[in-house]
This record gives sequence, C-alpha cells and structure tokens, in this order.
Amino acid sequence: MKTVTKKLNFDKVVSLPKQKDFKPLKPSLFWRCLIRIISIPGLLSCRFTYKKIGMEKLNKKEPCFILMNHSCFLDLQIAESVMFPRPLNIVCTSDGFVGKNLLMRLIGCIPTNKFVTDFALIRKMQYAITKLKSSILMFPEASYSFDGTATPLPSSLFKCIKLLTVPVIMIRTYGAFSRNPLYNNLQIRKGVKVSADVKYLLSKEDIQSKSLEEITSIVRNEFAFDNFKWQQENNIKISDNFRADSLNRVLFKCPSCKTEGKTYGKGTLLTCKHCNKEYELTENGFMKSLSGPTEFPHIPDWFNWQRQEIKNEIIQNKYSLNIPVEIYMLVNTRAIYKVGTGTLLHNKDGFVLDGCDGKLHYEQKPKATYSLYSDYYWYEIGDVICIGDMKTLYYCFPQTEQDVVTKTRIATEELFKLNF
Repeated sequence: MKTVTKKLNFDKVVSLPKQKDFKPLKPSLFWRCLIRIISIPGLLSCRFTYKKIGMEKLNKKEPCFILMNHSCFLDLQIAESVMFPRPLNIVCTSDGFVGKNLLMRLIGCIPTNKFVTDFALIRKMQYAITKLKSSILMFPEASYSFDGTATPLPSSLFKCIKLLTVPVIMIRTYGAFSRNPLYNNLQIRKGVKVSADVKYLLSKEDIQSKSLEEITSIVRNEFAFDNFKWQQENNIKISDNFRADSLNRVLFKCPSCKTEGKTYGKGTLLTCKHCNKEYELTENGFMKSLSGPTEFPHIPDWFNWQRQEIKNEIIQNKYSLNIPVEIYMLVNTRAIYKVGTGTLLHNKDGFVLDGCDGKLHYEQKPKATYSLYSDYYWYEIGDVICIGDMKTLYYCFPQTEQDVVTKTRIATEELFKLNF
C-alpha cells in the first residue's frame, strides 16, 4: 500500500493550514456491506475461520469496545467480518487518512497520532458510543509486532475501559503474523491458515465492580502471546523460500560475535557478514545454526537478548544513535511532505532532530512516550522512525546501511521504563 507524498519547502509546510478536527461519523450499512464484500477474497485466500466465546452475552444493538492484537494488514478485514453488521468506529493512525480523508471518515475511522498523548480521542470514542450508538475497534498495541510477541500496552487503555463502561470484546488472531510478518517486505506465505477467537471479555458489571488493577491484569493476559511458539506447537510448516528475507531487521545483532548491524537475511538464511556464521530459519519457525552452537533457537529469545543488551548500554551510558535521515512531515491529510534531510540523535536524554538547513529543530524527552512509532517498508518508501506531537509528525528515514529502526524502538521503551 502506498500513500500521497509531495516534495515541499520546510517553510511552506510549516505555514500550511492544519487539519481540521471532526466528530466521528457512523458508517452506513452501505459502507459496512462494501467492506465486508471487499474482504471476502483476502479471507478466502487464507481459509479464515473464527470461533465465538461467550458472545451470546452481547446484545446485537449494544455498543461495545473491541480490542484486537495487531499482526498484519488482514486484521481490519477480519474485524469487520466477524463483527458484521455491527457499525464500528475504528481508531487508526492519522497518516492512514492522507489522500483519502473523506473516505476514511465515511467508513467510521477516528484518526490519532501513534504513541502521542491525545486527550481528544476519549471524547470522540464516547461520542461514537453514546450519540452514534456505534462500537469502537482499537488495536491498542498501535504497532505491528516485530518478533511475533505482544508490544507494550499503554496504561491509558485500562483507564479508557473504565471510562467507556461498555462490554469489552477481544479478537485474537492465529496465523496472521506467520502468514505476513512485517519484516518480510509484504511477501505473503500463502499456505498458512488464519483463524480468530472472538471473546466476550468484560461486561459492564465487571468493569464497574473490578478495580483498575484487576482489569489491567485481565487485558494484559489476553495480549500475552508468542506467534513463533504457536507455529511450533501446532506444527505449522512454512516452506516458502523467502521466509528469512530481511529478518535482519528483527535480529540485527549477532549472538556469536556480538557485532551489530551486520546480519543479512535472504532466502531461508540469516548470515552475519562479520563472522560469517549462518543460521537457518526452519520450516517450523526455529533458528538453527549451520556451524557451531545455536545460541537462540527461538526468535523472541534472541530478540529479548538484544533488548537486554540495549538496556545495559543505556545503564552504562553507552547507548547513542546519530544518523543522517530524510525527513517527511505530516501536518494535514493532503499529503506527507518531503521537506529535506537532517540528523536524528537519540540517547539517554531523548530525541533531537535537526535538519532542513537549520530551520528544523525538534526535541522529545524519554518520558514523552512509552514506545516508538517505527515501521519497516513504510508505505513502500522505506524503514522509518516517527516522532512528534499532535500538531506535527516527523517521519525520519535512516540513510545508513545498518538496521537501526528496531533498536531505536527498543531503546525508547527501555528509556521510558528507566525514567519512571
């Protein structure tokens, strides 16, 4: 999927009118049916099935708050299909509105900036529930999983559940990540079946009677998953010969020689270009060394080792990112504006972005966000690191051969933890 981009001088972008704020619209039956029809080919191709758990408790016309794990582009099609014909207002990233603002509003989408405090979002969600009698769909992880496990949930989510006081539904998918992991450059593994559980998680009475801590525990438990473990336990074989393509985005540090940014994923192999050690991503989802011991057969274990290494760097005051970047800006939904080049710095004090011939300077402290909007092959432009606030987002595309996007997100999360 692509988006609308436009090259424009930084001064002109800053002077552009900002995007107007609108109340959510209830999607008509026409749009709901159209989305349902459009979703059929994709769901048939992955032989999608789903199971309902306790859903008889939910009245057909009763608004609810739907939470869903975020694995791939198929997620929205799944949600719209399993909840059809219930009207949904979908909380989604603001850059998804670029070039199609009216359409996105008509199908019920509510824009927000990822990992940015948005005080108006709760009001819009309450409006959709109370005035429009519509349900809310949210992907609370906000970003796709990199390593197949859950990404951090914002503490504000649990307060939101308390405020909305409507039944909470959980949609949990199986196989969606295995079919189309983010690191694999949109290449789809066609042999993987996708399924989902649609679960009645919390009633109004539960929300009113249970403490915030109890609700937090229940929801976090639903978001405790490991897609590679699921693949292994269910003996799901992925024979596609591109399954390790770009796996270096996720596994960027060699556990054998400890060198960073020299791994290379191609075909079924991940190779360290520094020590030449090779690992195979097997059909069952394990990492297997082709010479010497296999340090981490399980990808999430390798990923967590990298996290601990980054945390140690931060504690020892050794962590620092300083890279050249191409800079795009989002100030409205007409386009994402390419404004020039600059330098992105990240360390224990947070982010500093300078560029556009000295005209752009932006700082973001570690306490500003619990995670980072970072993505692979973003809108088919490239790997991206996004920072900013509710007024402006800065999309930074690293101009370096090393994979830094994943490390920067992990560092952002660990810096946030250490600052609280």
